[in-house]
Amino acid sequence: MSGAASHALAVEYRNVSRRFDNGVYANRNVSFGVAKGTLHFLVGENGAGKTTALKVLFGLVKPTEGSLLLHGKPFAPASPVEAVSRGIGMVHQHFMLSETETALDNVLLVVESVRNSPVPRALRPLHRAEALQKLEALAREFGLPVDFHRLVKDLGVGEQQRLEILKLLFLDADILVLDEPTAVLTPFEATALFTTLKRLVAQGKSVIVVTHKLREVTAHADAVTVLRQGKVVASLVRPHLPSIEELANLMVGHTVDLSLQGVLRSPAPGPDAEVLLRFESISLLEKGAAKPRLSNVTFEVRAGEIVGIAGVEGNGQSDLLALLTSPSAWAESCQEASRVLKNEGHKKAPRFEILGHDAWTLDARSLRALSWGFVPEDRLAQGLLPDSPVEENYLLGRQHLPAYSRFGFLRRKALHATAQAASEAFDVRPRDLTLPAGSLSGGNQQKVLLAREMALAPRLLVVAQPTRGVDVGAIEVIHRRLLERRQAGAGLLLVSSELDEVLALADRVFVFHAGALLGPFEGERKNETDVGLAMGGLTT
Repeated sequence: MSGAASHALAVEYRNVSRRFDNGVYANRNVSFGVAKGTLHFLVGENGAGKTTALKVLFGLVKPTEGSLLLHGKPFAPASPVEAVSRGIGMVHQHFMLSETETALDNVLLVVESVRNSPVPRALRPLHRAEALQKLEALAREFGLPVDFHRLVKDLGVGEQQRLEILKLLFLDADILVLDEPTAVLTPFEATALFTTLKRLVAQGKSVIVVTHKLREVTAHADAVTVLRQGKVVASLVRPHLPSIEELANLMVGHTVDLSLQGVLRSPAPGPDAEVLLRFESISLLEKGAAKPRLSNVTFEVRAGEIVGIAGVEGNGQSDLLALLTSPSAWAESCQEASRVLKNEGHKKAPRFEILGHDAWTLDARSLRALSWGFVPEDRLAQGLLPDSPVEENYLLGRQHLPAYSRFGFLRRKALHATAQAASEAFDVRPRDLTLPAGSLSGGNQQKVLLAREMALAPRLLVVAQPTRGVDVGAIEVIHRRLLERRQAGAGLLLVSSELDEVLALADRVFVFHAGALLGPFEGERKNETDVGLAMGGLTT
């Protein structure tokens, strides 16, 4: 493609501003165009205004000033329903799917919610056969295979992503907006997704993608617009796209060092170093299940090292994390699994220790009493109270400590000082501690979570997906903080779907596949080829 400039504009922002009631601008005089039949990326730091700009287009918020043009004509959507009726569809970062319904019914639910009909919804006929036929045709045409008869909860993450796109195509959207579409995909799934998006673009669709993965921009973009502090600082088209380093600098306004040079990194600890986390022959088998969810998992984390866990999501990582958050709740299931496997020839008795304690006796509260930090993979569902102020979210897990409560009363000055210092250390934006945590951008929510868990300098830190949905500047900060904890002698367990992240930070790498742990990969074997093959269940 010769460049987006040769195409008529599908969408145009003209001096669009969005000011909140507190006077803060999310967008200020934003102007850029999205050419028809192009793949247009929108990038910027967390809180730079990307999502707000897209919400204006999708009718979720109204601009304070400025205007939009849709195919050259004024456009001011009053609601998402109106945006959908005009051919605009949006796939949110957190999928908008009902897990207890089939893939087909999820599409039908959306169709009915936007359909303009005088007949009450309960009395409208559902044309299931026709809908299924159209969906299957779209799936074949655009290479988006989905089993439409399965419940959404039984679909893989990649399949759910494909279903979200098919919903938009079913509604005849010609402008598709995707917010962080590859955040939960494996590298292979991400490659397949962009192959599909390019196929859509070739047929005249316009696709807007928000991402923090700058390699995706340089590899796939026809055009890119960079936002910083709510303003457009650059809008460029291929072949004049900036490099990854130039993009990072444009986003944050200063030079970003992604190489982690200058960070102290002592040699990996030897086998005699203190073991802070020990898994030995741990299996997890649900009652009535044919296969174990975890099978004979054995590894340890020593003081002063980072152990990385890689793998395609759904192969056991989430089960491992659930076991770590409250071991006592899973003790019976794991003991039953060991009994079953012992009958099949496994002879080792299971051993599970956290910071020198028998983990089977530990619940979530007793774990918190140890020098332990935990960052879950789903920050909203498991790590934060989205409707509570940012400041109160810093209290979670430490409300019983004498530093923060006395005789049942909260010591607010101490909490405020801790929250303020932690927010500054991780550059949480905005710095207003009274805001609901759920009102922050996804990346800033992640920074709140990491700042809270690292504030007490834990000896053992379990971190899942630390940079999911986080911008390049924040990634630099987070990676340095993790390495600083390692340098201070802490042990870290890093679970991440970002293979580059695991290889860069971890001293030793293990790979989950079908509930079993492969590895360790260390030294010359800690490379993309060997680890990537193991992710697919293969070994060199």
